[in-house]
Formats: sequence, C-alpha cells, structure tokens
Amino acid sequence: MFKAYFLLISFIFLFSCSQTQDSDREKKDVFTSTYAPKDSGHVLIRGGNILTGTEEELINHDILIFDNKIQELGKSLDEPENALIIEAKGRWITPGIIDIHSHMGVYPSPSLRSNSDGNESTDPVTPHVWAEHSFWTQDTQIPLALKGGVTTFHVLPGSANLFGGRGVTLKNIWSKSVQGMKFPDAPYTLKMACGENPKRVYGSSRQPATRMGSVAGYREAWIKAKEYQNDSKSRDLKLDTLKGVLDGEILIQNHCYRGEEMLVMMDIAKEFDYKITTFHHAVEAYKIADELAKENICVAMWADWWGFKHEAFDMVWENVAIVDQANGAKGCAIVHSDSGIDIQRLNQEAAKAMAAGNRAGYDIPKKRAIQWITLNAAKGLGIEDKVGSIEPGKMADIVVWDNDPFSVYAKTDLVLVDGIIRYDSQDPTTPVPTDFELGIISPDKNRL
Repeated sequence: MFKAYFLLISFIFLFSCSQTQDSDREKKDVFTSTYAPKDSGHVLIRGGNILTGTEEELINHDILIFDNKIQELGKSLDEPENALIIEAKGRWITPGIIDIHSHMGVYPSPSLRSNSDGNESTDPVTPHVWAEHSFWTQDTQIPLALKGGVTTFHVLPGSANLFGGRGVTLKNIWSKSVQGMKFPDAPYTLKMACGENPKRVYGSSRQPATRMGSVAGYREAWIKAKEYQNDSKSRDLKLDTLKGVLDGEILIQNHCYRGEEMLVMMDIAKEFDYKITTFHHAVEAYKIADELAKENICVAMWADWWGFKHEAFDMVWENVAIVDQANGAKGCAIVHSDSGIDIQRLNQEAAKAMAAGNRAGYDIPKKRAIQWITLNAAKGLGIEDKVGSIEPGKMADIVVWDNDPFSVYAKTDLVLVDGIIRYDSQDPTTPVPTDFELGIISPDKNRL
C-alpha cells in the first residue's frame, strides 16, 4: 500500500515538473522563425564554372536543385521533367554571400534619428536587448544587398556597450515581419565590445572609464551569470542571455581591434568556460593569428578600412591573408562589411584582400578566398551545415555571375535563395521592392 502511494506521489511530482518545464519551454520558445520558402521544384543550372566554397573549382559543371536544396553536382546531368533550366555556360557560380557583420534594419536607410535603433546606450551591460526587436523590414538597403549576391546576413547591435545584446541571422528575402526572414534554427549570438567604444560612451560619468574598468565589468557580469546558471530561482532577461552563452547555445561575436585586447578577452572566456566564436573588425588580428587559429576562433575583418581612430591604426593590407594562412592554413578568415554600401560588393572586398595576400607572397587562389564571404562566415554563425558552400543537402543559396566574381567588372546575373530566383538582372521586377519604396515616385532616383 505504501509503495503504491509512493509511486502515485512520484508520478504526480514528475508530471508537475514536466508541466513546469513545458511551460518554461513555451515561454522561451518565442520569436521563432516563420520563414518558409515556397517549393522550388526542379532547377537545373547547366555548364557553369563553380567555386564550391569547399576549395574546389569545377569547370563546366551542372547543379541540380530540388525541394529548395542542392541535390547533385556533375557534368551533363539528366534534365528532370518540368525543370527550370538556367544556362550558365561561360559564367561563374558561387554560394550565396553571407555578411557576418551587418547593421541593416537597425541602422536603416533613410538614416534618420527616429530609425536609429542599434545601440541601447543606457547601460554598459544590456545582453537582454535583441537586435531583431529593432529591425525594420522596410530598409531600402536590403534589396540592394541581394543584388550584390548577399543571401544571408547577420544583424548585430552597435558597439557602445560591454554587452550590446543579441544578434540575429536572417535570410535575404522580404517579409512583413522579421520572423519571416529569420534563418531557421540559426543560433542566437551575443555582441560584446572591447576597447575605446564603451569607455568613450560611459567614461565621463560611470564605469567603464578605462579598459581595466571594462574587464572588471565583463567579469562581474559573468560571475552573476555563473550563479544564475547554477541556481536560477526566478527569470532574469539579462542573465538568460549570458546563461545561454555558458550553456553553449548562444555564440559570442566580439568587437575588438587590438591584439592584446583580444588575448585578454580570450582569457576571460577561459576563466568562465565559454567560447568566443568570432572577433569582429580585428585590425590587429595578424599579430596573434596563430593563437586565434589554435583556439578555432573566426576573425571577421575589413579588406582595407582602418586608421579612422587610434585603436584601428596599426593594420596591414595582408591582415585577412595572414589570419587565413595561420597555423598551417587553418585560420578562419572572414571579410565583413559593417556598411550598407560595402555589403553590396563583398566580392570585391574579398578580391582586394586576396590580391594583397598574394602580393605578399601567399598563394591564395579564388577557390579558397571565396570562403571568406561564404563558408567561413557560415562557421562564424554556426550555420555551416546548412549554407556557405555548394554541396548536396545544403540550402540552394546560389549566385550566378556574369564574370569572374573576383573581377571589378563582375555583376550578379541571378541570385537564388533556397533555389528560388530572387534577383534576375534581366527582370526589372526583381528584387521585390520594400513597401517603403513603393511610396517613392521613382525609387531608383528619389531615395532619401
């Protein structure tokens, strides 16, 4: 009798716990992706020169797409019934470009104070704010990025704070909601910033006023997060995000210019047992390239933009190439934009970085350099199993170029997202304009 009673009480307790867990899960499972592309059907791209993103260069090859995914690569593939045929002979094909550092939608165009939503500069520790909750889907920069071959982009908060908030990865298709653009199952990210920015924003009146004050601020926040991880009796939005990092669910994206500061941030990560996924801007990454490669940290950099402030002064043209070739060519180098203009021509930015590296004596071919704006960016966002290369099973995010994509003369002919043509240079109805642009009499001439 006692045994039966005990089993009944245990069942009730477990059921109650299960209900509580389900309830908690429901609370956390909000703002989920509703992105659902229509069926692509069969698409056959014939006879193109393919930079796969896996360090292969395939000449005169076909790509077969079905059900929004890449099915097969090869020569003279059979043509499925009712397939859309794209003739690509003499043209180049790459994976869709991925920009790991964008502020589109949170610093949109037109650039107005009412639209400036990237920095919650009210406290140095704001991990609880999410970039997606500022994102304006009507940003006129978004379709222009699509014309430049960008099929995926990662939107970050600004760099005013020690912890700036969550970033979000989006597919470059228009939707009435940010959830309709949200990359399915992409991990959340957390923006951190070191160096001059936080101490400039806060130093006149409160901590941090110095770099050592910044480090103290990071450590204090992580101590609280550790306590919350071990004993979270009540929910805390700030600590939810930090706990997500400690649990390995949220990826750190760290704004940091100077070499020694990146090493300090790596030490903090070791102290609190989390991983830095990607350093951003990283003007002095070349100074610590081997250490970054050994720790498997990706590095997102400009090709040639530096010197606009003291901590961004000591760069070299070969920065991207040195990071790429570090530790036996095991570095994860990424070329990013941080600009609504540069995002439209990331292929040219990668070309400049490749040329600088080769002038310095590195032997970096196009088939490797294309990874800087495709597969490596996907790795830095934790989505490399889904996009970033042209391989069977991956999303059919593909760009067909009218020329060598590393040529200054190259333009996109076609941009496919999940196997569906979203931009066609011969079709003036693409890309789909934003609702905001529809209110402009002549959007190509009269953009604000």
